[in-house]
Amino acid sequence: MKILIAPDSFKESLSAIEVADSIEKGILNFKPDTECIKIPLADGGEGTVEAILAATGGSKIKARVMDPLMREIESFWGLLPDDHTAVIEMAAASGLELLANDERNPMLTSTNGTGQLIGSALDHGCKKIFIGIGGSATNDGGAGMATALGIRLLDVNGLDIGDGGVYLSDLSYLDLSGFDERIATCELIVISDVQNPLCGENGASYIYGPQKGADHEMVVQLDLNLNHYGKILEASFGKSIIDEPGAGAAGGLGAGLKAFCNAKLLPGFETISEIVQLEKLIQESDLIITGEGKLDYQTKFGKVPFGVAQMAKKANKSVIGIAGTLGKDYKELYKYGFQHMFSISEGIESLEYSILNAQNLLIKASERIIQSISIDI
Repeated sequence: MKILIAPDSFKESLSAIEVADSIEKGILNFKPDTECIKIPLADGGEGTVEAILAATGGSKIKARVMDPLMREIESFWGLLPDDHTAVIEMAAASGLELLANDERNPMLTSTNGTGQLIGSALDHGCKKIFIGIGGSATNDGGAGMATALGIRLLDVNGLDIGDGGVYLSDLSYLDLSGFDERIATCELIVISDVQNPLCGENGASYIYGPQKGADHEMVVQLDLNLNHYGKILEASFGKSIIDEPGAGAAGGLGAGLKAFCNAKLLPGFETISEIVQLEKLIQESDLIITGEGKLDYQTKFGKVPFGVAQMAKKANKSVIGIAGTLGKDYKELYKYGFQHMFSISEGIESLEYSILNAQNLLIKASERIIQSISIDI
């Protein structure tokens, strides 16, 4: 019996790799001769690099970059086995989880570190860069990223504007003379499931600003600033930016990558599943196990377990979903390829307890599942 284990991470608890390892351990505790294939997955946010490297090989490259508040940190990106393809997750340099709760302020946070990761990949001779842009702490439209790659954003007096979305209102024009010319010969592919435009009620600031620490007044100002910035990008590059689907991803980094780097924006799950050859692995397996921190009605809106279930359904394979919790209307997912869904909880436990003990709970749950499912393994 060959079981494919293809989960997302359990946010704030276990990485996708840790989830896959725990499920495998639970299975093998009950049936040691089971063949388990582990493919940890992600959708462009935190864990994207590890998930792709785990499936394809390659190496993790360390880089010193600036965090969202322009403090130097050690970050990383992934180099695939072909030695010319990079995988970057912006969360590793400009992510919300790099900041304490009282430091989260999208008026001041910058994507400069993400630009430095791109620069590091270029230094290694990469000609193709996948960049996952989930989990951002920023709302600067990719201005910091552009600065790290040699572009100057100048005010009416010819002085560099400050770092962060609050300073975009000062922007008068762009100086492109120092832009890293290697970008022109490199293919950049943005991995994101976000389809929001740059501005407006469905834009970066209104939809995602509050979760990054913005109050209503800040959201209004950030949206106005991004609109001003977007108009300058459109005039400078002669292309539509503001209303493009995905331009609002990662606080407008999608817009910046499209404008400055001519990047393509592709859906997260489909792109990553193609890189790791998930469809082929599903076809070669007898049973599929996937999961995430919570399975609920939102799972069907492009999240990893939903994508796995849809792909498995197409291949006529059975799918089990494992989650920290089963949330609102989770039973709707039975329509979309899931045969069984289980929570790792053993009873009435607090969320804090489940997070702290997720690994052991997941191992035990996997044992119970393999014992109880009506599939001959």
